[in-house]
Amino acid sequence: MASYNQIPLETLLERVELALSRLESCDICPRCCGANRLEGAFGYCRSGRLAQVSSFIPHFGEEAPLVGAHGSGTIFMTNCNLRCVFCQNYDISQLGQGKVVSAKKLAEMMVRLQDDGCHNINFVTPTHFVPQILEALVEAREMGLSLPLVYNCGGYESVETLRLLEGIFDIYMPDAKYGSDEMARKYSDAPDYTKYMKAAITEMNRQVGPLEIDEDGIAARGLLVRHLVLPNDLAGTARIVRFLAEEVSPETYLNVMAQYRPCHKAREFPELSRPITLKEYGEAIRLAREAGLTRGLEIY
Repeated sequence: MASYNQIPLETLLERVELALSRLESCDICPRCCGANRLEGAFGYCRSGRLAQVSSFIPHFGEEAPLVGAHGSGTIFMTNCNLRCVFCQNYDISQLGQGKVVSAKKLAEMMVRLQDDGCHNINFVTPTHFVPQILEALVEAREMGLSLPLVYNCGGYESVETLRLLEGIFDIYMPDAKYGSDEMARKYSDAPDYTKYMKAAITEMNRQVGPLEIDEDGIAARGLLVRHLVLPNDLAGTARIVRFLAEEVSPETYLNVMAQYRPCHKAREFPELSRPITLKEYGEAIRLAREAGLTRGLEIY
C-alpha cells in the first residue's frame, strides 16, 4: 500500500493547508521569490495558483525499476524552477507548453494512469507544484488511488517543502546535476545549487532510504539519483559520486546518464555544443565505481 494511504486524512489535509498558505508569499523552492501565487501572480517558475500539465502517459523510457512491464504513469508538469540552457524539454520547462488543470482534473489523471496498469505515478518537475499535487492527492485517494508516488525533480529543492511530503511520496528521483556552484549558476541559473541539492538528497534519503526493489523488479520505495554526464566534465561527476557514497549511502541507486545532446541554447556555449564521448561516459562510470557506488551500474 502506498504511504499516503496509511496516514490519517486529517494529517493530509493539514499538509495541504500549510502548503497552499506558502503560496501567498511563495517559498516553495530555494528561490523564495515571494510571489503571491494565491492571487495569480507568477514567480520565477511562471506558475500561479493552479497546476499546469503538459501531458500524462504510461512512460517506458524511465529507469527499469520504474517501468516494469506496464510503464511508469508519468505526469509532465509545466514550467520549472531551473533554467538549464541544455534542457531537452525546454518547450515544457521554459516555454510553458501545457494546460492549467484543477485539483480534480489532476486527480483524475492519476487514477487514469492507475487504470492503465502503470506501476507508479511519476511527477516530472513537481517542485513548484507541491501544494497543488497534495491538494489533488486528497481527491485521488478518495477515488481509489493506491500506487506509489515518484518525485522526479531537478534537485534544487527546499528541505522545508520536502518535509511536507514525508509519508506521502514513496520514491524520490532527484537529479544531482552539478558538483560546482559556478557551473550551476552559469548553465541553470541556480545559485547555491550544491548546498540545496545535497541537503535535499540527504533529506530524501532520511525519509525513504536506499531504493527497495520487489521480487518483480519494480521499485517499491526509496531513493534513486540521476546524474547527467556533460561534455568536458562540466557536471563535476567526481564531486557528485563522492558526496553520494560518503554522505548519503554507498547503497544509493545511481543512474549515470549518457544521453546529453546540445539542445535549447546549448550551442551558444562552445563547451556544451557537442554530445559526450564514449570516453567521457566511461570515466564517469569509473569514478562512480571507484567511489563505491554500484547499484544502478550493473549493466556497465
